[in-house]
Amino acid sequence: MKSFIRIMAFTLAAAMLLPLAACDSGRGGGKVETVKIGISLYRKDDTFVASLCTCLERVAKQKETESGKKIVVNMVDGQSSQALQNDQVDSFISQNYDVICVNMVDRTAAAVIVDKAKAANIPVIFFNREPVEEDIRLWERAYYVGADAAQSGRLQGEIIAEAFQKNRAEIDKNGDGKIQYVMLEGEQGHQDALLRTEYSIKAVTSAGIQVEKLANDTANWQRAQGSAKMTQWLAKFGDRIEVVFCNNDDMALGAIDTVKDSKTKVHPAIVGVDATESGLNAIKDGSMFGTVFNDAQGQAKAIFDLSYALATGESPSTKLNIQNEHYIRIPYRAVTVSNADEILNILKE
Repeated sequence: MKSFIRIMAFTLAAAMLLPLAACDSGRGGGKVETVKIGISLYRKDDTFVASLCTCLERVAKQKETESGKKIVVNMVDGQSSQALQNDQVDSFISQNYDVICVNMVDRTAAAVIVDKAKAANIPVIFFNREPVEEDIRLWERAYYVGADAAQSGRLQGEIIAEAFQKNRAEIDKNGDGKIQYVMLEGEQGHQDALLRTEYSIKAVTSAGIQVEKLANDTANWQRAQGSAKMTQWLAKFGDRIEVVFCNNDDMALGAIDTVKDSKTKVHPAIVGVDATESGLNAIKDGSMFGTVFNDAQGQAKAIFDLSYALATGESPSTKLNIQNEHYIRIPYRAVTVSNADEILNILKE
């Protein structure tokens, strides 16, 4: 009789655990009814980041309809404050989110967030602003989704190099056989800014073209700051500026604003990165020479697919191309007037 009672007690206890397993977040391998994804952004008003977020929300809604699961995507603004972003991560952890995605304010501070996520056993996905590799490798469930910034720099430089070789006078306005340029950089110490700056010029010089740097400075990815810097440079260098390399389209558009308002007779070739809608329209109207397509849709889908797989207990590597165990890279594409409409159509899909 005692054996029978013990068996019944064990059976009852096991039955009571079943509903708990069914409500598990997937980190324990149970059935998932709700997926909660917390996303902290370095700045919500950044043009490219805003575009990426719009795409991510759309992908999440599509998956919610297809899967029948409730999908919560909570995006919060870090307001360029690393301390605030750390607090936001703490909040996601305390609310038991399934996955935390972080667009770092300070790329050198990712170790703190990885440690927090690891202690809570919540996967963390960094995106767009790449942390140092040592921090990503602190935990097997830390990932980065983005693009190869060096590639964007190379493609930007190749746009100018190919134009120079095809019609030298279009770029070399003063005919001295060299390209006089200025460089608008994103922000000090930012991985993408450093690599775009370096590899854009390397691509030009690797094509056998001489360059002369007139000036470079940071404009923090912002249109207004790009315009302010360009105002200073036009006052100092005037028509000597033949090319304006910009680490993103917003700064390029700022440079364009200044050139349009100035009395300069020679308009420099201005190139950006991101292929935002405003940037593409500037290419179409001839005020921007070219840009590099930073695929917000592709990155958003990769971020969501990785988040969903981690939240539901699936193996990410079966559906996603994960490089070196931690990285998903979405390729860039060069954009000029010849394919600006094609990229615009992609943005509108």
